[in-house]
Amino acid sequence: MAPRAIASALCRGMTRAMTYGRYLALDQLLAAQHPLSDRDDELLFIIIHQTKELWLKQILAELRLAKMLVREGRPTEAYKGLARVSRIQAVMTLSWDVLATMTPADYTRFRDVLGPSSGFQSDQFRAMEVMLGLRDGSGVPGPLTDAAYQEPSLWDDAQACLAARGGAVPASVLERDMTKPWVPDTAVEDAWAAVYADTAQWWDLYQLAEKLVDIDDALATWRHKHVLTVSRVIGGKRGTGGTDGVGYLQGTLGKRAFPELWSLRTRL
Repeated sequence: MAPRAIASALCRGMTRAMTYGRYLALDQLLAAQHPLSDRDDELLFIIIHQTKELWLKQILAELRLAKMLVREGRPTEAYKGLARVSRIQAVMTLSWDVLATMTPADYTRFRDVLGPSSGFQSDQFRAMEVMLGLRDGSGVPGPLTDAAYQEPSLWDDAQACLAARGGAVPASVLERDMTKPWVPDTAVEDAWAAVYADTAQWWDLYQLAEKLVDIDDALATWRHKHVLTVSRVIGGKRGTGGTDGVGYLQGTLGKRAFPELWSLRTRL
């Protein structure tokens, strides 16, 4: 059969079968960018942020599964998903380098069309923070964030897992109001320090803890790169959402979802 006939037959077959574009809903996906200005850089700005939201959707799916496994005392099975989260975070951090190719002059040409919209309003990003354990009430409420507040955080689940294995986690921690912000607890640090002091006995929980630190580390790195990129593009201007811009972002750099896993390192 001639090459042209083969190609024609393949095309006819694809009209009846699943195709790459149909499977990925590319018609809808590629039609979801709607710049409000005639500036080319606005398309980049939209795609960067839409891509972030897609990655966040995957992160939330991985965290839901990991939380269930940890809560059920199956931490080893949670490793893959938690490792995937930190790898996705690394990819998200690299995207700031792409956005940084947009100069301040480029951004100011379309910034006004953004109005009061801001990444601060991302329901998925805030839901991720709440699922990890960052429950300070900041951010704009949304259905995913509200739902995350109704469940224990991943850090709460880790305490339950450690306690079920005989770790000395106080009852006051296990029975706390989990909708409230986490308050660092020296007894929790003691319990996890014991895990680090005898990794042979607690190997699976030790590895779980390190996976959590990977996520916290990656989130802190993402925040730092966010600050640098925003500073590079808008300097000291206020954010579009009414925040203090770089000043607000700098205030988030010290956030840690698993603080005792950081503080215990001083004593090892």
